[in-house]
Amino acid sequence: MSRLTATVGKQIQSIVYGSPSPAEISAELRLTTRIDLAHLVMLTDRELIGAHDAAGLASLIERLRADDFRALHGVPTPRGLYMAYEQLLSRELGESTGGRLHTGRSRNDLKATATALRLRSELASLVSELARTQAVLLARARAHRDAVMPIHTHYQAALPVTYGYCLVGVAHALGRDITALRRCVDDLDRCPMGASAVAGTDLPVDPARTARLLGFAGPARHAVDAVASRDTALHALAAAAGAALTLSRLGTDLQLWSSAEFGFVAFPDRLVGGSSAMPQKRNAFLLEHVKAKAGTAIGAWTAAAATMRSTPFTNSIEVGTEAVAAVWPGLRAVAEGTVLARALVGGGRPVTERMLARAEEGFVGATALANRLVRQGVPFRAAHTLVGGAVRHAVERGAGQLSAEDLPEELHDAEISLPALVAEQRFGGGPGQFGPVFDSALADLSDHAQWLRSLRERRGAAAGELAAAVAALTGSAAKEPEGDLP
Repeated sequence: MSRLTATVGKQIQSIVYGSPSPAEISAELRLTTRIDLAHLVMLTDRELIGAHDAAGLASLIERLRADDFRALHGVPTPRGLYMAYEQLLSRELGESTGGRLHTGRSRNDLKATATALRLRSELASLVSELARTQAVLLARARAHRDAVMPIHTHYQAALPVTYGYCLVGVAHALGRDITALRRCVDDLDRCPMGASAVAGTDLPVDPARTARLLGFAGPARHAVDAVASRDTALHALAAAAGAALTLSRLGTDLQLWSSAEFGFVAFPDRLVGGSSAMPQKRNAFLLEHVKAKAGTAIGAWTAAAATMRSTPFTNSIEVGTEAVAAVWPGLRAVAEGTVLARALVGGGRPVTERMLARAEEGFVGATALANRLVRQGVPFRAAHTLVGGAVRHAVERGAGQLSAEDLPEELHDAEISLPALVAEQRFGGGPGQFGPVFDSALADLSDHAQWLRSLRERRGAAAGELAAAVAALTGSAAKEPEGDLP
């Protein structure tokens, strides 16, 4: 900054750098100083900074962290919070010590690394929330595996299934959304530190050491890519939006099923709202929040992608600051929608008598009856016509379900109860194969849980190694390591 003799005015400062609250200062600097400590250990190992200076810097950074960065509350930030923090180090320790921390790096690789750390933490947390929701879906599915209901196509009763079977289907879809998010976390396993401003550095730094201390698998492969790219943030937001879309579709089903016209699902009072004008109302309004959160996530992706569009492939404020700023509200919306959806799935109770009655009134066993004729050698189109005529005959006589008098002679002795028909739907992943389709979703959930455990262990080990290395610098006892995972 030595070339510059002035900075922007207060209004522009506020627009560009914001006016961070104490909580925002703590959140940003906790990530920054974690990177600082790893960088400082590496510089010391490489003898790019002396042990005395390293100990002074590490001790001061640790004190600032312990005090939750109160020394920076209310401090003017004409060039942003980071510069105010770095100036504090120099004021406290002198320029000859405080000015050494930025050796071999830039705000560009520092910021890219902070984004990666925050993103992997938030994604791991979201994976955890989604996996918990998948677990609730499977628990409710197992409890209601025999609750026969009609499934609809084009908003018309179509075939007999069970409530539990429907929930397992959502659990499968959500499992794929979780897998997509996991892939994004895996893609974040290269640490940008060492890329410096945009083309590496001529100083003999050890990016692999810094990466290991921060819990990454290794350093970046290409310096320009490391500071220019935020594609993983976009991919992560897209995957999160996919999960929100899955939950929004479940929300639509539950909203329909809980209406008086359907009456399939009942929610307890704690999960519904009343009306300011209509005393009789029980509004499942939380489902509307679940559905809306998907729109917020999609909007966030659109904003981030539009901001990145056509920017030069190098360090860019448009990409690293403005586009990334749109990511966090989108991820937060998905996390909030996930919590709401989990509560609604766990609290909703199927009204089994109503479900079965509506399935019978909808003649949803008709396809299975046509297939019985097929097994007797009747062509499917002919069977379709015969059973369709039987349904028409029942409707004309005002019956709510088929009986022997409606059916062709070949089906007079057929078992036509819906539970029996559901049990026969054993092929193509149908509800008659509930056990296998449930077990495969449960295996996915178990795999997600194991992935989270492994991730926490690896990141915890890195945090412990960093804490021990910092303690060795300062000559103090190692502090309890701070992880970046839930």
